[in-house]
Amino acid sequence: MIFRQIFDHESSTYTYLLAERRGGDALLIDPVLEHTEQYIRLIDELGLKLVLAIDTHIHADHVTALGSLRAQTDCTAAMGEMTRAECVSLNFREGDELKADGLSLEVLYTPGHTDDSYSFLLPDRVFTGDTLLIRGTGRTDFQNGDPASQYDSLFDQLLKLPEDTLVYPAHDYNGMTVSTIGEERLYNPRLQVSGKEEYVTMMNGLVLDNPRLMDLAVPANRLCGLGSTAQ
Repeated sequence: MIFRQIFDHESSTYTYLLAERRGGDALLIDPVLEHTEQYIRLIDELGLKLVLAIDTHIHADHVTALGSLRAQTDCTAAMGEMTRAECVSLNFREGDELKADGLSLEVLYTPGHTDDSYSFLLPDRVFTGDTLLIRGTGRTDFQNGDPASQYDSLFDQLLKLPEDTLVYPAHDYNGMTVSTIGEERLYNPRLQVSGKEEYVTMMNGLVLDNPRLMDLAVPANRLCGLGSTAQ
């Protein structure tokens, strides 16, 4: 399998490029608009064809490259069925499979950070968006976020995966690139709670500034980044 993790320093976003083989079909998870040409160049260098560009949710801290990539590569732009973005060409739901050649991502609906948050599962790894971060969890105080729903997504879905499952989040702010489900169960401070009530109280007690680009990014991302002035 071809796997590349690409980092955007401005928003601390990870974008993931996956393909089953050189010369085959590829997909991108959580692409950032400003890196569109970098993605296309890398895909060309690896002899791949981009067939699918996916966002885990409507991001508030950067503008997506879904629209730009679709325009330049004719790939399918995809988001979950709960999204308010009307620009995508494919809506997926819990239990669906997103495929590139023989590579198949199982869709998990993991709301809480936002109400349109999804994760994607391969046999050995999970792409958790902003639901489960490395030693953290995504904030729940805007875009219909809900800490109770996030608790369920974490404890009833993600943390029930095998402990050696690799965890690849959409962001990291401390230089961490990968974790495992087992590590997060043991060492993630937000997961060391007695139950849902304690988790909800903890998350509701956070005092956080809004993302700097939120007023630009959210409406732009509902249009798949098309028409954005961010590039």
